Parts: sequence; structure tokens; C-alpha cells
Amino acid sequence: MSETTLSKAPTGTQLPSKAEARKALRAGKPSMFKMLLRDKFATVAAIFLSFVVLVAIFGPMLMGEVAVKQDLMFMNKAPFDPANGWQYILGSDALGRSMLARIVVATRTTLLVAVPAVLVAMVIGSLWGVWAGYHRGRRETVSMRIADIIMSFPSLLLAVVVLFVFSPSAANIVLILAITRIPVYLRTARAESAELQSRTFVDAARTFGTKPTLIIARHVVPVVIPTLLTLATLEFCFVMLAESSLSFLGIGIQPPDVSWGLMVAQGRQYLQTAWWLSILPGLAIVLTAVAANVLAAWMRIATDPAQRWRLTVDKKAVKSMKKSSIKDAK
Repeated sequence: MSETTLSKAPTGTQLPSKAEARKALRAGKPSMFKMLLRDKFATVAAIFLSFVVLVAIFGPMLMGEVAVKQDLMFMNKAPFDPANGWQYILGSDALGRSMLARIVVATRTTLLVAVPAVLVAMVIGSLWGVWAGYHRGRRETVSMRIADIIMSFPSLLLAVVVLFVFSPSAANIVLILAITRIPVYLRTARAESAELQSRTFVDAARTFGTKPTLIIARHVVPVVIPTLLTLATLEFCFVMLAESSLSFLGIGIQPPDVSWGLMVAQGRQYLQTAWWLSILPGLAIVLTAVAANVLAAWMRIATDPAQRWRLTVDKKAVKSMKKSSIKDAK
């Protein structure tokens, strides 16, 4: 520190240490959790998705036996009837099985297809896109043409053809859905990486002789990750709906396994007499998809430095300022 700076500092005062400066900076910047609590809709969506995950993890252990137990005396029992007991609070199907237990068990199957498909597509597509966008040239051109070829086929139609030729199983569904969604991450990561290539901090690292692999790992990937996480949340909705559509068509999850889409397909012939067989698992699909979309919209704002202020502003203070300004104007 120069003598001029020290002479300007008031006597008897101590300059803050690095730890104190970092603490003050963190105090002025709210955490992601605090920003989440300030958005009521995003908070409800996060709580609901957490509940779905907990049900998928622990639910089959608690209600697995109830889900396969048949009782023809309780076939097609209407939901919300306390006389049937808590196991049949959501009614029963045509074989007398508890709808509550079957929906709980189907939650794990649905997530075990959607989550791995999203993760595989995100990892492969993101790394491929960052690599192509950083190096540009022929690598970028070839990568984009491969993405165009995959995206030229409708993903659901391609999945139908492949699963019709091969045996429909959970592994095949995950594989085909992951392959069809790789170009989405590839295009997004390529665009972000190509834009970051001309940034000052990347040029400085390249000038000092840093290897391209280290530049990508330390400077490019951390900047691209928030966008890819938001995209993955949206893609989770698409993959979950795609799996439900395949199960509805009969080429997805096969009995004795059960998923939400398969339950909707099995109950469609009872829509006039037992509507809950299809409506309740369909409602679970809709609520999970809506919650994931709401959380994705919040993540897009929370991870964008230009939009993050919307989540940090105190709404009550803004309303009071508006009221006071209106009164002053009058």
C-alpha cells in the first residue's frame, strides 16, 4: 500500500482484514436459500418436489406390499371414503389394489427413468458443447451437424420406433430419451462457450499459456453451469411426460412394474365408471411438471446477475415507497 493511501486514511482507524471484507460482501449478497424463501411460488414448488423425491426414496419400502395386494371385495372403490381405511383413501383399482400405494410405488419408477435420462444427456451434451464452442472450427461444425441430424427426427417418434424394435424396458427408455435430448444441451453449451471465448479473463488465461483443458474446467464450465441447470429442470418435465406417453402407448414401463403413465393407460377404459384410476396419476404428472417449471423459472432469475435483483428487493418496502410517493404527488 502506498504512503499517499495511508496518509489519506483517518488516524486511529484500522483497515478491514480480508476475512472481514469477505464477510461484509457475503452479508450484502443474500444466499440462494434466502432468495428462494422470498418467492412464495418457488418455495412451494421446491417443497413439493422435495416431497416427491422423499416419497420415491422411502415410499416403496413402506407401501410396496400394499401396492401388489389384491382384494376383489374392494375393487373400484371411490376415493376419499373414510370407511375404507387410510390405505384406500385414494380409492382402489379394478383388482382391489390401493391407489395410494400404487401411486407411491410409481413415483420411484417415474423418477428412475426421468432423472438418469436428464443427467446422462446433460453431462454428455454439456461437455461436448463446451469443447466444440471453445475450439470452434471444424470441431464445432461437425458437432452441430450431428446435433441437426438427431434433432431432425421427432424424439418421441424415434423412441417409439426404437422401443418397438427392441424390448421396452426402463434401461432402453433411459438410453433413447437421453440420446434424443443430448442436442439440446449441446447447442446451449456451444453457444455459451463460444461467447465466453472472447472474454477478457479467458484471453488472459490463454496468454499466460494455460492449457485449453484447464481453461475450460476453471473459467468456462463454472459460468455455463447455471444455464444448464435451469435447462435440465425444464428437460426433466419433458422426459417425464415422454416416459408417460410411451407407457400410455404400451411400449414404456411394462407390468408388473408401474409408473404414472402406465397407470393412466390402465385406467382409461374405466373413465366413465372409475375416473380416479387415470385422473389421480395424471394429476401427479401435471403437478410435478408445473412445480419443476416454476422452479426452473426461479433458477433462471436467481442465477442471472442482471435479473437477481428482482429476488433481493424487499417487496413490502417497494409498496410502501410507492404509496408514499403517491401521497406526496397528491
